[in-house]
Parts: sequence; C-alpha cells; structure tokens
Amino acid sequence: MVVGARNSGSQAGVHRAFANSFYNKLSTWMVGQDVEDLTSGFRVVKADKFRKFLYLLPNGFSYPTTITMSFFRAGLPVAYVPIVASKRVGKSHIRLLRDGARFLLIIFKIGTLYSPLRLFLPISALFFFTGLGYYLYSFLTVHRFTNMSALLFITSVLIFLIGLVSEQVTMLNYKDSESK
Repeated sequence: MVVGARNSGSQAGVHRAFANSFYNKLSTWMVGQDVEDLTSGFRVVKADKFRKFLYLLPNGFSYPTTITMSFFRAGLPVAYVPIVASKRVGKSHIRLLRDGARFLLIIFKIGTLYSPLRLFLPISALFFFTGLGYYLYSFLTVHRFTNMSALLFITSVLIFLIGLVSEQVTMLNYKDSESK
C-alpha cells in the first residue's frame, strides 16, 4: 500500500493537525511501525490485499485508519509519499469529538487484535505502581497493608494475565489464518 502523507500545511486546521499527530503517534506505538499519516484517504492498494481485511472495516470514515494499522500488523509493506493537499472545498463531515473517539477505539481495536499486550501491559503496570504507591503511603502513615493496596495489586495481575491469554489467542488465530 502507498499512502499520500499530507504535510502540516495540508491539515484543515490547528486542532485537526494536533489530533492527527496524536493519532499517528498512538498508532505508531500500537503497531510498532512508523505511521506518518494514519487518516489520509490518499492511498493506493492492491485489491486482493485490501480484501483480506474487509471484515474489519467499520462503517464511516475510518477505513484508512483500520486498513493502515491492519497492513502494518500483518507485516505487509506500507510506503508513504509526501503530498500537499489542496485546501478543502466545502465543509468536512468529520466531527472532532464524536469521530475522534471512534478513531481512538479503532486504534485500540486493531492494536489489540494483533498485539494485545501493547495495551494490557501498560494498564497493568499503572495499577501495579498505583498499588505500590498506595501501599508505601499507607505503610508509612498507618503502618499496615490495606485492602485497597491488595485490590490494586490483584487487579494489575489479572489485567496482565488477561493480556497474556489474549496474546496467545491472537497468535493462534494469526497462525491459523496464515496456513489457509
């Protein structure tokens, strides 16, 4: 797939440029590859490769997000060609909050579809270190191990184990899909 990567002057405004930059960085972290322009609709892709991911595509504007992340996570080549997009004629149908939240969900959905631990491990670590901080605070102030500390530690372990099982299921599904 070849994607026309818009430069910063091609964005529809400062808020969209900031949002696209955020989505690019988040998706880069989720797929482990450099994503230059996640939401660009300027792309060329072989139809047979595109059809492999057709079942993942949601309704609406988010097909570029889904297909780009799917290509990266499946190990298919993605190249970027810098482009300058002309100023939009008319009004965009994309709404910042509603569609922005949808883009985030798609990034997490595709990321967890291929590499669940990229999402579950940081959340688990957050609960673990929150529990550790709360334990240290309660130990230094009231000299005991509290139920809240135990709950945070247990939650971190459970989230990690769910991520580990999800990773194994993903690997099995991915292995099965490669053999067909």
